[in-house]
Amino acid sequence: MFKVHAIASHRLPELLRIMPKAELHIHIEGSLEPELIFALAQRNGVALPYADVAALRSAYAFSNLQSFLDLYYAGASVLLHEQDFYDMAWAYFLKAKADHVVRAELFFDPQTHTARGVPMAAVIEGLSRACHDAQAQLGISADLILCFLRHLSEEDALATLEAALHWRDRFIGVGLDSSEVGHPPEKFSRVFARARGLGLHVVAHAGEEGPPAYIWSALKDLQVERIDHGVQAIHDADLMKHLAASQVPLTVCPLSNLKLCVFKSLAEHTLGQMLDAGLCVTLNSDDPAYFGGYLNDNFLQTFAALHLNAQQAYKLAANSIEASFASEEQKHHFMHQLKQCFQSFSEQD
Repeated sequence: MFKVHAIASHRLPELLRIMPKAELHIHIEGSLEPELIFALAQRNGVALPYADVAALRSAYAFSNLQSFLDLYYAGASVLLHEQDFYDMAWAYFLKAKADHVVRAELFFDPQTHTARGVPMAAVIEGLSRACHDAQAQLGISADLILCFLRHLSEEDALATLEAALHWRDRFIGVGLDSSEVGHPPEKFSRVFARARGLGLHVVAHAGEEGPPAYIWSALKDLQVERIDHGVQAIHDADLMKHLAASQVPLTVCPLSNLKLCVFKSLAEHTLGQMLDAGLCVTLNSDDPAYFGGYLNDNFLQTFAALHLNAQQAYKLAANSIEASFASEEQKHHFMHQLKQCFQSFSEQD
């Protein structure tokens, strides 16, 4: 274990901001800020049910996951052309660069768009072009993960995967998102088996609002490599032991959990307990435009609320890099950057 020197608490926020980190749970449609929604609506001639940016932003008060999803899908209605998807992703990458993100794995929901008549080509080509430019211009390693909407049928998911295979070289994995309760992971066993057979990485949302049984199902029925969210694991002692022993990564999103009322306050969040139990936890922003913060906001607010320390900061950043689907060479490079950051920072004390 890399030795992290004690760092004064007042200097910790600066360290959190500058340390290299990976973001493994970011829905690119959830990075669509109100200002860009209105700009794209004007460009594409789309009428919005909100008078202005302020009116739209004031609607960002959610009681649960579904209330958020309703607004999320409405916001996505302005995305019609390849350039729209590029512009959305590029806006995220600029914020990621400012947050010292070195690796980003972007979730995207093609069914949200193809159901509106938007061609699959516009979605994937726009996003993949932004990923390419993020590497070339910003030095951010970026890849795409195609997610299936779990409130739709598995047949729809299978058809979506087959349609996307024309662009097989543009995405590295598949995921499962949208309304969790009532849509257990095993509903999608066949499409995940198909994806694994194609050599794609597999991840799934489980244990955000759904019970620990959904996490077990994602592990056993879908054979996922990462669990997205997973905070409900804390209620199953056997599952906690399994996750600690297997080191299956959990991509936790504190500000999202707070905004969607999974926890009443950040001070009640179980991230610290999960770290103490030896789980491979990472910190992420989920849908930052809707949930009040990008990656550094999640780090700063969570660390302040839970009184976490520099050793835990290093662990979270290291977990994010090691849990990523970057190449081993890239991971080695990012870990070297992370260690250098902590060493140089501690030498300033």
